[in-house]
Amino acid sequence: MPAPTALRQRSRTLIIAATVPLALTALLADNVRVRRQLDAARKDPLTGLPGRDALTDRTERLARTRREQLHVLVADADGLKAVNDSLGHAAGDTLIAATGHRIGAWAAARGGIAARLGGDEFAAAVLLPPTATAREIAALLKQLEQPLDHAGHPLHPAVSIGIARAIDLPETAGAARLLRGADMAMYRVKTREKPAGYTATRQDAYTPTVHGRRPGRPGTHLTIG
Repeated sequence: MPAPTALRQRSRTLIIAATVPLALTALLADNVRVRRQLDAARKDPLTGLPGRDALTDRTERLARTRREQLHVLVADADGLKAVNDSLGHAAGDTLIAATGHRIGAWAAARGGIAARLGGDEFAAAVLLPPTATAREIAALLKQLEQPLDHAGHPLHPAVSIGIARAIDLPETAGAARLLRGADMAMYRVKTREKPAGYTATRQDAYTPTVHGRRPGRPGTHLTIG
């Protein structure tokens, strides 16, 4: 028969052995909760989309592994100021939220990611066959411009989209360069210099910035003393 001391030691061992899995379970659950909170904090509260950093990370990965199919888009919701001025900022938020949800679902279905860059500007990195670019972008544009309703008032979104295809740029061109090209392409479409569906050239992607911003953006006319 074991001595009383040995019995007490065995009992303590059993208690510790039973407690450790419970502690680990609680720790893992807490880690999952923290990660979810961090993920939620990184997402735009209005659209649920991630920000530029998540888009850049995914674009860099796709540029290394799926370069032939990688397309980067920048989309701008035209006329947001007019909606805000005529119907209020709540209507403008409805417009932004709908645009974000639509482009997010479209990108996810094509193995990619969409992000809100700020204001009424969005971006996406997706996988498309190069021969399907024009057809896919036309379908996205049609989807983004479907009418909305806000408190009984119809909203008619208008969106300008620019595209940059990784296959059209040097292999050294990463996420920042692709975004630059898509942004320039979007601006050329928005100003009606180029037609809808315009795809960035190498020159677009390597356009110099003005004070770190695309030429034509507000503030680029300012000089720094």
